[in-house]
Amino acid sequence: MKLVQANIWGGRLGNQVIDFLNQEQADLVCLQEVVSTKGDALIFSTLEDIAKATNYPYHFFSPVFDFNLMQKKAGFGNAILSKHPIIKEKTVFTRLEHKKDFDFDLDDYNIRNFQHVEVQIEGKTMHVLNHHGHHVHQHKNGDDETMRQCKLIADYIRALKGPVALTGDFNLAPHSQSLQQINALLDNLSVRFALKTTRTNLTHKKEVCDYIFVNDKLRVLHFTASEEVISDHQALFLEFAL
Repeated sequence: MKLVQANIWGGRLGNQVIDFLNQEQADLVCLQEVVSTKGDALIFSTLEDIAKATNYPYHFFSPVFDFNLMQKKAGFGNAILSKHPIIKEKTVFTRLEHKKDFDFDLDDYNIRNFQHVEVQIEGKTMHVLNHHGHHVHQHKNGDDETMRQCKLIADYIRALKGPVALTGDFNLAPHSQSLQQINALLDNLSVRFALKTTRTNLTHKKEVCDYIFVNDKLRVLHFTASEEVISDHQALFLEFAL
């Protein structure tokens, strides 16, 4: 089985995201900074464009806010796509709540949630969680708010039974105090495999801030970061067995 994790930067690189996903043919795809809108395709790749062009039969979208985009109503948030049936789905807000008619000049953009789906794979149920973490402007060391949100996620995961994968752009350094709450609970593959960066040449930033975490019910076969540029973040690959 293969899982891909990526912050797709609003899909602003267009078909590069679609071409990449078609090339990789992952069983599960976890995305952040996804735009969803109805109607004709825009100049970037929306969730609808991606789902249609990559033939993923199951997808779940968890917007954090809606906004007006070129005379359309659009949503912005996290998405999970799957080749296997999603039998349960849930959105949990870690900060604030969904905002309609979001104003980029006035509203707090740090509205955050995580997605939780249960996926049926070869007769087994797997928990997949997807999160875009709270952004602290000055650094990736976190603060009291990231501590609170990471604790909420860790406490939620403790109640799950069976295979678990947690993915996302957490906006946190690998050994930050906030992320240690999750590191203590799950295997942080970005740390275990000593990634040097999860950013691309489209940004001056060089930190590791994107992650796939797994519990001991998943057997890791291969993990790496992609060299292909589909965003200002690298995509992460996990090949695993249940």
